[in-house]
Amino acid sequence: MKKIKGFQKGMGIGGWLTNYKRFNVLPNDKRLDITIGDMEHFETYIKEEDIKYIASLGMDHIRLGFDQIVVEESAYKYRDNIINILKNFVNWCKKYNLRPVLNMHKAIGNYCDILEEKGLMQDSELQKRFIALWLKLEEIFKDDNDIVFELLNEVVNSTADEWNNFAKNTIDAIRNVNKDRVIIIGGIEWNNPPGLDGLRVYDDENIIYTFHCYAPHEFTHQQGVLQAMQLYYNRKLEYPSEDIEKYREYYRVHGIFDAYKDIDRIDIEFLKDYLEPAKRFIQKNPDKVLWCGEFGTIRHCNIKYRENWMRDMITILKEWDIPYCVWNYLSTPNDGNRFSLVDDDTRLILSEEMERIIRGEIKCI
Repeated sequence: MKKIKGFQKGMGIGGWLTNYKRFNVLPNDKRLDITIGDMEHFETYIKEEDIKYIASLGMDHIRLGFDQIVVEESAYKYRDNIINILKNFVNWCKKYNLRPVLNMHKAIGNYCDILEEKGLMQDSELQKRFIALWLKLEEIFKDDNDIVFELLNEVVNSTADEWNNFAKNTIDAIRNVNKDRVIIIGGIEWNNPPGLDGLRVYDDENIIYTFHCYAPHEFTHQQGVLQAMQLYYNRKLEYPSEDIEKYREYYRVHGIFDAYKDIDRIDIEFLKDYLEPAKRFIQKNPDKVLWCGEFGTIRHCNIKYRENWMRDMITILKEWDIPYCVWNYLSTPNDGNRFSLVDDDTRLILSEEMERIIRGEIKCI
C-alpha cells in the first residue's frame, strides 16, 4: 500500500476545541452557546509541552479535532483567537517534527454524539458554510501543504450517495485553490469499516481514506454516559473474553436475542472479522492510502483490558500495513465519554505497556 510521509503512527487530541456545553441537561437554546468558560478552556487546555510529549511517545502526526461552532462566531464569520490557536498548534507540531491533521470533528448538522433537527447532508446552506470554513482554513494555511485536512469526523444521518456528492463538492472547492492539499475522507455510519464499501475513490494521489474502530462497542464504551444502551447495561466487560454470555446479555436486556449466536469468544479474530471491509478496501485499491484515524477504549475500563484491546488492534493494523492514529491524548468531563491515554494531572501515559503498544512495539503475551 502507498505511504505518505509523516503518517505512520499518530495520536488524536480531543477535548480541546471540541468541548463545550452541548448535552441535554441544558435547555436547547442554551446547550450550544460558547461562553467565557468555554473560551478560557480553549485558550489554556493544550500547551506546547503537550505536543512535545506526544512527539516523545514516538508519534509522527497529531489529529486535532475542532468543531465548526468553535471556529465560527456566526455564519461565515470566524473567531480570530481560535484561528490563532490553530496556528500555534501547527507551529508546535512543526517544531517537534509532527504532521498536523485538522479534523472537522462536529459540523453543524452532523454531530456524532447528539441528534440535531437539521441534517448537513440535506441542507444546502449548511453545506455552503461547511465548504466556506474549509476554504477559510485553506486561505490561512495556503503556504503549508504539510497540514492535512480531514473533512468530517464521523458522518451520520446520510446515505452514501449524499455524502459522496457533498464530499466531492468540498474536495473540488479546495482543489480549485490548492491541487496539493492532502485531504482525508471516510465513510458513512460513524466511519465504521462497512462505510468504506460505499465510499467514492478518487483519481487523486493526495487523498487519504479513513475508518474508525470501536468494536465491540459495548466493551470500548462500557458504562459510557452518552449511549443509552451502555448506560442502561452499566456493566464492566473484559477483553479478550470467553464469557460470551456477558456480551450477549448486553443485547438481551435491549430485546435483541440473536447477537453473537455464532461467536464464542471476543478476541483478535473477532476484530479481524469486523475489520474485513478495511482489508477488502486495501485489496481493491492497492495504490491508495488507508488510515485508521481513530480507535480506543473508554478511560474507566480496566487498564489491562485496555492494553489487550489496543495491542490486538495495532497488531492487526501493522500486519495489514495500515497507518494509525490512537484516540485520544486527554479528555475532559464535557467529553461525556472519556478516552484519555494520559493521566489528568501528570499528563503522562497511563502505563509503560500502553506506551510500548501505541509505539507499535508489540509484545506478545
